[in-house]
Amino acid sequence: MPTIPIPANERDRIEALRDLAILDTPPEPGFDDIAELAAHVCGAPIAFVGFIDETRDWLKASCGLPPGMNEVPRELSVCSVTLCAADLVHIPDIEQEPRYEGFFGVKNGPNIRLYCGMPLITSRGHALGTLCIVDFVPRSLQPEQLESVRRLARQLVSRIELRRKVSDLGDALTQLDRERTRTRSLLLNILPKPVAEELDRDGQVQPRFFPSATVLFTDFKDFTTLVERTEPATLVGLLDQYFSAFDEIIAAHRMERLKTIGDAYMAVAGVPEENRTHAIDACLAALKLKAYLTRTKAQRERVRLPFLEARIGIHTGSVIAGVVGKQKFAYDIWGDSVNVAARTEAAGESMRVNISESTAERVASLFVLEPRGSIDIKGKGPLKMCFLDRLRPEFSADPEGTVPNEAFRAEIQRLSPAHGPVT
Repeated sequence: MPTIPIPANERDRIEALRDLAILDTPPEPGFDDIAELAAHVCGAPIAFVGFIDETRDWLKASCGLPPGMNEVPRELSVCSVTLCAADLVHIPDIEQEPRYEGFFGVKNGPNIRLYCGMPLITSRGHALGTLCIVDFVPRSLQPEQLESVRRLARQLVSRIELRRKVSDLGDALTQLDRERTRTRSLLLNILPKPVAEELDRDGQVQPRFFPSATVLFTDFKDFTTLVERTEPATLVGLLDQYFSAFDEIIAAHRMERLKTIGDAYMAVAGVPEENRTHAIDACLAALKLKAYLTRTKAQRERVRLPFLEARIGIHTGSVIAGVVGKQKFAYDIWGDSVNVAARTEAAGESMRVNISESTAERVASLFVLEPRGSIDIKGKGPLKMCFLDRLRPEFSADPEGTVPNEAFRAEIQRLSPAHGPVT
């Protein structure tokens, strides 16, 4: 068996070949065309493009070879010698060259005579393989034919490197798409979907005025005292449990959680998508929040765990909504209605839902309300308020008046045909 030379930069060469991801790939017309053109230019029956790894000379393209012949052991390939050359190797009669005796096809097999091979050397100096032309009769190629082989080899190298650049570009675009998807996902975690889509599409969010929306606030009773006597991890875990449950209830009633500030929780209905039932949605959500607080209190009391009680306040009015921040986005609302909603919550009682007159006017036909008369509000003067007790019996599917029945759903559909399922 002949001894084959090994390129000085073999390790780097193999790494470059692997990096190109060209081995064992399907045929490509561009490579096939160059093999056929090389055979035609040289008037030879056979031409092929091979890439040489640690063990084999694998043929990416060929012209004139029988089907299924797509590799030769590296130690038997004449092209393994050409791989170490700096320029074209032209042998008019390879049988007359003793160093090639024992290679595949020389004095055995097809008995090739003319051999012409050009190493495929990248711009970084890595010889990846060869462009080879063989014939079964001894003869010399003309200078212009040899120069054509060199040019075809350069075209092959350009194609290989372009192929890699296209692959890198594809990988970069795929990564960019992943990052874009991740960014969208992150935006959806902090912004309402229509707002996130506008920000992603336009790079900014236009502030909007909403003539009618309903704002909900909650605030935990005696939270400061709880903070003073509770371990930080326990306190944060408790808040997370309650606020996570709040989030699920709020989302189920077409509302948007805007933020938490300490132990305060703020949400809005009718923003960023306007609808006619925002006051009803907010009141129904408030009853579910109250039911959750009551249920959780009973469960935690039984096992002597700390629990939270809260005031809930609701007001309906106009707001302005928009996104603030550059590094950290926050969707928020502003206006006198926000202040009144906060004051309504503060004027309420623990474990009760306090609503303003403007909200009461929109929901009185569906809910049982307890008038409280006028209550003096800081900065606003006296404002009429009501406690929201429950759904009216004719609209309730449970004794507590928190679960709506079919009559309630029918009324909601009458008011807003586009309204989704009512829970």
